[in-house]
Amino acid sequence: MLSDPIADLLTRIRNAFAARHKTIEAPHSKLKESLLKILKDNQYIKEVKVIGKKPKAKLSITLRYPQQQAAVSNLTRISKPGRRVYVSVSDLSKVTKGRGILILSTPKGLMTAKNAKKKNLGGEILCKVS
Repeated sequence: MLSDPIADLLTRIRNAFAARHKTIEAPHSKLKESLLKILKDNQYIKEVKVIGKKPKAKLSITLRYPQQQAAVSNLTRISKPGRRVYVSVSDLSKVTKGRGILILSTPKGLMTAKNAKKKNLGGEILCKVS
C-alpha cells in the first residue's frame, strides 16, 4: 500500500526518463490521469492510455524525447501527505518565477498555475515540472 501515489507516479516518470525508457505503466486513478493529461497538454509526455477495466486498470505513459533529450529535466513533488502546501491567487506569481509549470489541485480540478491565475483560483500545489 502506497502512502503517496502521486509521488510514486512522479518517481516512475523521473526514473524512466533517466533510464531512457519509451513507455511505462502505473496504476490508474482519476487524479493521476488528469495530472498526466496536463503533462501531455504541456508537451512533457507524448501519450497516455488507460489499459484494462476499473479494479485493475493501468495507465500506459509514452515519454517524449525532443532532440534526443528528456522533455522533463526536473519533476518535484511539493505538497506531501506530511506537509500540505497551499497557495492563494495573489501568491501564484511569486511561486512560479517563469520557469516550468506548477500543477495545482483547485476546487475546479487539477490545472496549471497559469490557468488557475486566469480563473482566479488558489489551491494545493501538487508538483513542479521543468
